[in-house]
Amino acid sequence: MAYGRRVSPVTRAPRTLPQPLDTAALDRAAHRRTEPHLVRVLRDEPTTRVVLVHRGRLAVATGGGLELLPPEALTDVPADGERPRWLFLGEETGVVGTPTSYLALVLPDDADAEDVDIEGVDPAGPLALLAREHTWAGLRELSPRLDPAPAALATEAVALAAWHAVHERCPRCGEPTTLENAGWTRRCVAQGTELYPRTDPAVIMAVVREEPEEMLLLGHAAHWPDRRFSTLAGYVEPGESLENAVRREVREEVGVEVGEVEYRGSQPWPFPASLMVAFVARARTADLHPDGVELTDARWFTRAGLERDVRSGEVLLPGRGSVARALVEEWFGGALPGA
Repeated sequence: MAYGRRVSPVTRAPRTLPQPLDTAALDRAAHRRTEPHLVRVLRDEPTTRVVLVHRGRLAVATGGGLELLPPEALTDVPADGERPRWLFLGEETGVVGTPTSYLALVLPDDADAEDVDIEGVDPAGPLALLAREHTWAGLRELSPRLDPAPAALATEAVALAAWHAVHERCPRCGEPTTLENAGWTRRCVAQGTELYPRTDPAVIMAVVREEPEEMLLLGHAAHWPDRRFSTLAGYVEPGESLENAVRREVREEVGVEVGEVEYRGSQPWPFPASLMVAFVARARTADLHPDGVELTDARWFTRAGLERDVRSGEVLLPGRGSVARALVEEWFGGALPGA
């Protein structure tokens, strides 16, 4: 196979990696979040579209894409309260006239239960019907077959829904919190403290070496299926820069010392609330010593060796919806088969 021209990943001219899950020009329209009764207003606009979320999964349309319901399909659904939960996602950009606005409708976890208590969801009501009548898919499964705009909407909806699910009570005092600003803040009923969605930064890196030839380091995490290999990754610790997080994680997981670090891009990863910050890192040492806890195997791959092992099934790469895959294929110089 002719691989074409390649240059050092550190000295090449900077360019942006593909950013799966967030490549669309969606205007989050933060200035509208404080508008009175915004959800009620948007539910009366025929151009509004609604993303359905249930147990962290998304409603799938006929044909396999993201379901985007018009408001008239949801007239029987309550517009206020926490069950269900309405969230304002934003609106499309560059439109002459009224832009399409987007909401997320987060169904209660027990919406599809056959028998619920008196404070729960009516098993014959509109929420139960929505939960039972739709096909649902996780973001990992759905995103590779979505265009940029619905992929960005799906990612935002899942991430925001996950934050609300774990902040129904105040982290300081344990009292309930209430939803405000069209789903973008919560407020403690006891202290009045305002809570904002948080994102956890994590670094993910393509570690490369150049001697005796250019090679890529991939590792196998202890909890992954057999033969699954990917780039290394880890969370940023308090008081730590992104670059030093790259160096520390590589040293801790495989015992390799890293020198130069180059930023390549980022990707929201709402499982449940991460932002993956992608780098290419140049290795100063080559000996591999997997820690045996997070990583049980690590290998250096040449391009020819990686392609051979992927084609044979000896190595399974991360899915195409991940920035890990983008890092691997950027280094390789093109698309690899599988996933």
